[in-house]
Amino acid sequence: MKLSEYIKYLLIGTAFGFVLVKSEVVSWFRIQEMFRFDSIHMYGIIGLAVIVGVISVQIIKRKNMKDVYGNPITIPPKDPKQVTRYIVGGSIFGLGWALLGACPGPMFALLGSGLTIMIIPILSAIAGTYAYGMLRDKLPH
Repeated sequence: MKLSEYIKYLLIGTAFGFVLVKSEVVSWFRIQEMFRFDSIHMYGIIGLAVIVGVISVQIIKRKNMKDVYGNPITIPPKDPKQVTRYIVGGSIFGLGWALLGACPGPMFALLGSGLTIMIIPILSAIAGTYAYGMLRDKLPH
C-alpha cells in the first residue's frame, strides 16, 4: 500500500479518538468511577460495545464476509483448556487499566487532547510490546 492510502485510516482513527474524548470514555475520573462502582456510565458504553460486537460477528459469520484481500474471515474457537491464560491476561490488562486510568487505545486520544504525560505510558507500552515480541518464542502459549 502507498502511504497516501493510509490517510483514510488516520482520518477514521482521529474521528474515533474525538468520539472517545467527547463521550468521556478516556476520562480518568470516569474510569475510576467504573472501578469503584460509583457510576454506570462506562458500563453502559462497554455493554453497548459488546452488543455491537456480537451483532457484527453474527453478520460476518452469516454473510460469509471476506477481508480486503478476498480471504474468508474466520474466527477460530477458543480452547476451553486454556481458560487460565485468558483470566490471567485479562486480570493483568484490567490492573494496568485501573492503575493508569487509561485503556491502551485511548492513550493516543489522551495525548492528542493535550495530556502530554501519556507519552510515558505510550513509550512503556511500546517497550512492553517489543519485549513480548523478543520473548514470544520462549513464552508458553
